[in-house]
Amino acid sequence: MNPCVVIGAGPMGLCTVRRLLEQNLEVVGLEAHSDVGGLWDIDSPTSTMYDSAHLISSKRMTEFKDFPMADHVAPYPKHDQMGQYFRDYAKHFDLKKHYRFNSWVETVEPTDDQQWRVVYRSGENTHEIIASNVLLANGTLHHPNRIDFKGEFNGEMLHSSDYRYANLFAGKRVLIIGCGNSGCDIAVDAVHRAKSVAMSVRRGYYFLPKFVAGRPIDTLGGKVKLPLRLKQKVDGLLVRLLSGKPSSFGLPDPDYQMYESHPVINSLFLHHIGHGDINVRPDIKQLTATGVEYVDGTHEEYDLILQATGYKLHYPFIDREHLNWQGHAPQLYLNVFNPRHDNLYVMGMVEASGLGWQGSDDQAQLVAEVIRLQRDNPTAFSSFQDKVRAQATQRIDGGMSYLQVERMAYYVHKDTYLKALSDEMRALKAS
Repeated sequence: MNPCVVIGAGPMGLCTVRRLLEQNLEVVGLEAHSDVGGLWDIDSPTSTMYDSAHLISSKRMTEFKDFPMADHVAPYPKHDQMGQYFRDYAKHFDLKKHYRFNSWVETVEPTDDQQWRVVYRSGENTHEIIASNVLLANGTLHHPNRIDFKGEFNGEMLHSSDYRYANLFAGKRVLIIGCGNSGCDIAVDAVHRAKSVAMSVRRGYYFLPKFVAGRPIDTLGGKVKLPLRLKQKVDGLLVRLLSGKPSSFGLPDPDYQMYESHPVINSLFLHHIGHGDINVRPDIKQLTATGVEYVDGTHEEYDLILQATGYKLHYPFIDREHLNWQGHAPQLYLNVFNPRHDNLYVMGMVEASGLGWQGSDDQAQLVAEVIRLQRDNPTAFSSFQDKVRAQATQRIDGGMSYLQVERMAYYVHKDTYLKALSDEMRALKAS
């Protein structure tokens, strides 16, 4: 059996390599950077991290359960602590020796005998691997979604992926476009450097503080299981009690229920709006040479416009048809298993409130078990692939009506998804 090739050495790639090795499979990892950590290594050429970035979810709700973060690490660690965590993880499980670093994947294509040709560049040299299985773990947050607005702005136009340090804003009139978690973080950074800060907001969000009663907010609740619709209403009311209505701060109120989109977790954003440090503006009609015209007809001038408009899924080295791409994302069973190719996996293409890296590890364990069956039990493997082809388009939303927007195309309901992984693993082990 030819080696399995894992593309990426971020958290998803690392736990994937680990779990494949546990099944006595030969593994070759390919990583563009010189070290592990992926997004969380700010020095990586593919990282979109900024210097002030911390975890949005708390460490105990995010860590690998069999590799907890140290007690001295803050509840919401900074990016450099996270980078060290993944280096420690790779060292503990002896993963780095299975990687080829400084290796940029250029092409992944099927061979005539249903394997995969992986071509990668390292320095001035090009190399080729024939792989039995390819596992794409190169992440979902590295290809910026840059909006092409009508008009032309003569000042600086950046995306949040270009942002690293807050001194970028010194003395400037700054406009942030987009009110997601990164946009709110960056707006708070800009307050302390910029001449003025404005934010253009199109859609309403639910805003949560990072701490309640001295504890990380995501560690509260969960002991009492409520029906989905009741939980949405109860938690929505609690959020309103904690933070108030967004419209009280000049922000649009959400036109959807709690959990139908990812909330903003930030203790300082509303604080700075309330103190006049961040000025809320409506959607943009068009750019002008010196600023923007808003949909309400007002004009304002800026020196720097930063788009915090999210990211697009991006697998540039493989033809989309091989990924069963439909709409904004590949359509895969459990967001992983491919109905077109039974030896091509998209790892980590899943988002859910509270899923954490343990969810990634559960996913990796299931994939490793499937590849073991491919080697050891072809009949059971074939039966599983029949299920993949039959159920690839089924979304694991747990009955939640998620927003029909691009960034939610691969969002799942955490509890439903984890149960589906667990049930599938149990069934495969019994086969």
